[in-house]
Amino acid sequence: MSPRATLAPTDTQLDPTAALLAGQPGEQRGWIFNIQRCSVQDGPGIRSTVFLKGCPLCCAWCHNPEGQAPQPELIVLDTRCIACGQCRNACAFGQAWDAAQPPRPPAENCALCGECVAVCPTGARQLIGEHRSVASVVAAVEPDRIFYDESGGGVTFSGGEPLLQPDFLKALLEACRARGLRTAVDTCGFACTETLLAVAQRADLILFDVKLMEEAKHRQYTGVSNGPILENLRALDRVHKDLWLRVPLIPGINDDAANLDAVARLALGLTGLRQISLLPYHRAGALKFRRLGQACALADLEPPSASAVERAAAHLRAFGLEVRTGR
Repeated sequence: MSPRATLAPTDTQLDPTAALLAGQPGEQRGWIFNIQRCSVQDGPGIRSTVFLKGCPLCCAWCHNPEGQAPQPELIVLDTRCIACGQCRNACAFGQAWDAAQPPRPPAENCALCGECVAVCPTGARQLIGEHRSVASVVAAVEPDRIFYDESGGGVTFSGGEPLLQPDFLKALLEACRARGLRTAVDTCGFACTETLLAVAQRADLILFDVKLMEEAKHRQYTGVSNGPILENLRALDRVHKDLWLRVPLIPGINDDAANLDAVARLALGLTGLRQISLLPYHRAGALKFRRLGQACALADLEPPSASAVERAAAHLRAFGLEVRTGR
């Protein structure tokens, strides 16, 4: 896997949507690809999770690959395709499509015009990514306020990587706070420290991903160094006192004792840490990669067994840490 960065994020990596968002009059807008309601996986209580598009990492186990690119993307649900040919007829490059594969225009030609989506009679073709206003996002999550209030939940902003759209994210957090909605931000931490801390000031809870502690392996499996990420976590800990670490558990990659020991030592040095969430790998992302026309590096990897997850959790608990699995 080719790394996307060296020792620090570049301006383009930190905000690849800047060109798309610049010059928008009036209310701040940004790109999202999903709003998941009644979630119990992204913070305390019942929550709505808003997924922002774009990510500087390319994790081999990514379960939301449709969130990696900052722009809209075409997905093809091949099980719905009835091979009617209408999409090819609607596309200027239709004759170049590989007839042996699910109908998809060559990537170098596709302009994401949506013509093939509009004519598909079964919904097999979809454009992922919406340019939404702050008001429209808040309007979508606010009706579930009763569930937030009764369960101690709220709204979580995830991705992708929400810090790639910092102005949009800050505006969303401020709008939620003005309406009395509790908020969380789920981040990989690969961002400008100034941006991270500015967002943290506006969020009630930060969910911070820790994927691999060894720098070379982190670069191998995510495409970037973990140096800026760990530095940002320590800077965040100095100013924010409600942090959860989220550790994906990937068999054969980061579930060894050495990595778990390093995660535990890191966690013990954080004064604002409330818990570690151990997130077992699952294979939902493999199907999404296929729908995007991309290869999944871990397509054949089996998820960890329940006993393997519990062993990893017990390993971390032996250090006196609060560990929960599955969220």
